[in-house]
Amino acid sequence: MLKVGKTLAAKKMDLNLKGKIAFISGSTSGIGFTTARILLEEGMKVYINGRKEETVNTAVTELKNTTESNEVYGIVADFRNPEEVMRLLQELPEIDVLVNNVGIYNSQSFFETTSKQWEEQFQVNLMSGVSLSNHCLQKMLCKKWGRIIFISSECAYLVPNDMISYSATKAAIHALSRGLSQLTRGTGVTVNTVVPGSTLSEGAKHFIADKAVKEGSNPKTVERDFFRKERTQSLLERFASTDEVATTIAYLCSPLSSATNGTVIRVDGGSTGSVF
Repeated sequence: MLKVGKTLAAKKMDLNLKGKIAFISGSTSGIGFTTARILLEEGMKVYINGRKEETVNTAVTELKNTTESNEVYGIVADFRNPEEVMRLLQELPEIDVLVNNVGIYNSQSFFETTSKQWEEQFQVNLMSGVSLSNHCLQKMLCKKWGRIIFISSECAYLVPNDMISYSATKAAIHALSRGLSQLTRGTGVTVNTVVPGSTLSEGAKHFIADKAVKEGSNPKTVERDFFRKERTQSLLERFASTDEVATTIAYLCSPLSSATNGTVIRVDGGSTGSVF
């Protein structure tokens, strides 16, 4: 039995992505970074993105070192700045796969959230996907092949009291994604939405560590209490790893997912509790 397990673990699935080109927004860390690593390992050329040149360069170097691939490139752009978005679109080559991953949020009361914070979250979380999809989709349709993936969140369903504005942007992504998918009828292009649950990104690690210090506790206790008190719907009862989410994204990027279009794929550990 052990021998079989080792054989299965060692065997790597070929997603048939060699030679294809991807762009992942907001990908210097977390789910976006891990997705970039997996796509590079599958033989793709990958363009990553971040707001600062230093973090983009660091991420590119790390990806080259961990994947032994030189086919990774960085484009610096802050999606809050229309001029930087225009420059990004001019630099971006024709791509086969677009992963709309970039996102920002505020954790505070609805009454304390300013109009500017609402506007910035919609600009980054939703309009980045609008701009990038508008730039890429027609070219994909002409080639009759392409993948557009939107990264949503369990918050689109759970809507925590301190993240109403963020949750609203993620819910809007679902409508955008479904609408774009309807433009792909009869082609080899697909548009789908992935819904991660609570994921152990760098931000989550900092959240756990800071909370442990404030409460005089330890990270394991903080994580346990988070799922006992705040994410009580979770069946996983732990944070998912970025690899667990990114492997699903990578599959949806591939030709193997050709029959999946216009839908929502949950990698939420059961937290949204949805039957349909």
